[in-house]
Amino acid sequence: MMDAPAKAWRCTVCGYVHDGSKPPEGCPACGADRSAFEPSTFLPPASKRWKCLVCGWVGEGPEPPESCPVCDASREAFEELPETVVNGAAAAVRIVVVGAGAAGVAAAEAARRANPSASILLLAKEPSLPYHRINLTRYLAGDVKRDALPLHPESWYAEQKIELRRGVAVDRVDPAGHAVALAGVGQIPYDRLILATGADPFVPPVPGASRPGVFALRTIEDADRILEAARPGARVVCVGGGLLGLETAGALARRKADVTVLENAGHLMQSQLDPVGGAALAAHLAAIGVRLRTNARVRELAGAGRVSEVRLEDGAAIPADAVILATGVRPTISLAKDAGLEVRRGVVVDDRLETTAAGIYAAGDAAEHRGVLYGSWVVAQGQGQIAGMNAAGLRATFGAVPRAFTLKVLDIDVVSLGVFSPPDRSHVAVAESAGTSYRGFVFREGRLVGASFVGDASAAGAARKAIESGRDLSTLLAKKPTAGIVAAYLSGIGG
Repeated sequence: MMDAPAKAWRCTVCGYVHDGSKPPEGCPACGADRSAFEPSTFLPPASKRWKCLVCGWVGEGPEPPESCPVCDASREAFEELPETVVNGAAAAVRIVVVGAGAAGVAAAEAARRANPSASILLLAKEPSLPYHRINLTRYLAGDVKRDALPLHPESWYAEQKIELRRGVAVDRVDPAGHAVALAGVGQIPYDRLILATGADPFVPPVPGASRPGVFALRTIEDADRILEAARPGARVVCVGGGLLGLETAGALARRKADVTVLENAGHLMQSQLDPVGGAALAAHLAAIGVRLRTNARVRELAGAGRVSEVRLEDGAAIPADAVILATGVRPTISLAKDAGLEVRRGVVVDDRLETTAAGIYAAGDAAEHRGVLYGSWVVAQGQGQIAGMNAAGLRATFGAVPRAFTLKVLDIDVVSLGVFSPPDRSHVAVAESAGTSYRGFVFREGRLVGASFVGDASAAGAARKAIESGRDLSTLLAKKPTAGIVAAYLSGIGG
């Protein structure tokens, strides 16, 4: 059996879990520095396995860990798996993982940890080593070098006895025949299959969207092409004021490009911030020299061949040497759909992340769990772990988790956790803003269900813990506290 790391380190801001004897220099998911990490026990293999009843994570050791490294639940939340389940992972099953992003690599790693005898094949569509996709904007900004993007060095896959095939395309999945067909290669049999196919950029049906100089950011190659076009002084228009659009805008502004952001809604990050929080973020954009137009609807990307301007429905025309379409993503579901699996917005999975075809699992951006598409790197990592454990023969379940988003490269902390705006009168909001700073908390029945920060996000880790633990804060709310008092209180009790 392979050696396992002696510890896991959990980012208190976003929940990312890093395996190793030391915390990483920075969080690859949210950009927090190493001081944001706290130890979570990860015990080496032993005769007992312990399942977290909150998120489904399974660990090994003579006793349950002090806390879950995935969801931070206390040791009381663990139950010992029966011996039949422990032995269930001993069979030499053939596991094929389609997709080598956060979910796919986590699935392969978890499957290997759970089942040393399994044959594990990881299929990567891109020719490069699997990498931190969420760090592409930091690569654009110059914060991360290209050679620092890979999740693991090439030697790691051999050490883990995970066969990695790069630059391969899966044409078809045959659930009845338990095989996948690779383009130009033939069929590969499997006993368990994990679909971690991710998502593709959504390109709006706007005239001129296919012109040279119009880009979407999803791969390393996309990032390289954008860097070539967005040189210092270049006029760049980012269409979309969500997470990716703002991170891209901030990255290219740092490269001295002349950047304009177009958002068709009334405020920035409408899926993560309320209008007041969006206004605080807009003030910061102005301070760093990024222009913003809200309620901006694109009519055409015009030019004589290459794009040269963005024309809006209100008649305005914005000069552009490059246009970045950051208008969302769509789950990559064609393989699952063609194979006859149930597909809605994503590939439908149950709490074990198993699809409607026995022995086929889905995780990450392509998976739809209880009607939710998370679109989160941290959730993709966690789902990958659970899908990998189940494919290896264990029984682990994924529970609904609060949505969490962080914004990088804009030189300002932006964190959104759970519910960011009261959806009805059963919720209570406590918020305050000043200039480019904002913090807001949303409560329901005396418990924190969401928090948003622009600027000072020092209380984000404590807020996340309070949301996950369901701590009763009715006594605090009865005093009608300000947002500053709520932040101080949460930080003082550690969530």
